[in-house]
Amino acid sequence: MTLRLPAQVDIIEVGLRDGLQNEAIIIPTATKIALIHRLIAAGVRHIQVASFVNPRRVPQMADAESLCAELPRSPGVIYSGLALNVRGVERAGAAGLMQVDIGISASDTHSRKNAGLSLTEALEQVAAMVTAARAHGLAVRAGVQCAFGCVYEGNIPLDRVVRMVDYVLSLGVDELALADSTGMANPRQVAHMLDTVLPRVHVPVTLHLHDTRGMGLANVLMALQYGVTRFDTAFGGLGGCPFIAGAAGNIATEDTVYMLEQVGIATAIDWRKAAECSRIISACLARDLPGKLYRLQ
Repeated sequence: MTLRLPAQVDIIEVGLRDGLQNEAIIIPTATKIALIHRLIAAGVRHIQVASFVNPRRVPQMADAESLCAELPRSPGVIYSGLALNVRGVERAGAAGLMQVDIGISASDTHSRKNAGLSLTEALEQVAAMVTAARAHGLAVRAGVQCAFGCVYEGNIPLDRVVRMVDYVLSLGVDELALADSTGMANPRQVAHMLDTVLPRVHVPVTLHLHDTRGMGLANVLMALQYGVTRFDTAFGGLGGCPFIAGAAGNIATEDTVYMLEQVGIATAIDWRKAAECSRIISACLARDLPGKLYRLQ
């Protein structure tokens, strides 16, 4: 079998946001800034730094504005943040970010738990969020959450995902993300999803994969066959949604970069340096992380 592999892949580091949002131990802003410096030194060029959400629901993100005020300005580095409503978009814009990531769930149950909105209400809100983002000069990435399955609803109909993709694209977003928020995806499902969705898409596509069932890197390898060259990862494999029971971490940055490197795909990231961030956070949290390679000194 001959693998059809791209020459280069872009990695979006989401450890500061998705990776930490579920952690009870609050990481100091100064530590987060130190991690960002290390990530940049490792070659990471796109970092999702925070989510602009209610700090009572996600206390780890209470320092979103103060963190953004201290971000190192480095040529070629993009900082983005997640927003779930118009107010979150406005906060991201006021904080000086370059891109806002807006999420909409393909699961009605998850949408109600995560954003307090039904699917119909969430779709109505997305248009207003895009308008607000443009008013603040923000690039927009629209993510379809739970695209590959939901712990509350089970399998998500593919035609529902397609309708949501078509809708957000009609709003003129700059990028599309398909999120396996629950870690339920498998390579066959990834292939079917991409076979169906990619021909309809005219903007860059990012996969956001969780490793709940140990299939994260297998799903990356399958997606590469379809020409996907953008992946969200988190140092140490941290992550999980506070409103998805049992959801485990994202695919680990250092593990993903290492696998890509081993099959001849460039990322411009030094996985050894990225793994240093995982060791720092492991010490802060006083526990082992799901990732593998960070344990190798």
